[in-house]
Amino acid sequence: MKLIFVYNANSGGLNAIVDSAHKILSPSTYDCNLCNLTYGTFKEEPEWKEFRNSVAIPFVFLHKDEFLKAYKSKWLPKYDFPVVLVEKDGQLEIAVTNQDLTQTETLEELINRIKGVVRVFKTSD
Repeated sequence: MKLIFVYNANSGGLNAIVDSAHKILSPSTYDCNLCNLTYGTFKEEPEWKEFRNSVAIPFVFLHKDEFLKAYKSKWLPKYDFPVVLVEKDGQLEIAVTNQDLTQTETLEELINRIKGVVRVFKTSD
């Protein structure tokens, strides 16, 4: 089992610069609350890094272009990004929806959501 965090942003250095500028200049219109919660303007939030390093299951972080390339399939459902997925036994399941991520206001709230996901899926093994 692993958690896959998919950002609503594309990979690459230029995209990172554009995203950082967007976060600074117009934070209310930035489309990736997962990015907002886990990263400051230029680096990962220390509390998030500490949390993700403390969890016993793998976390994978992908930008939407990386995810779509890695999981390309005509059977892949259309996801709204950002999203958190669980991959278990080769199957993907939504763990935290785009809507839930959009409504999450604090990093503490996100961490609690992820802890809940880990509990639910670990007990279903």
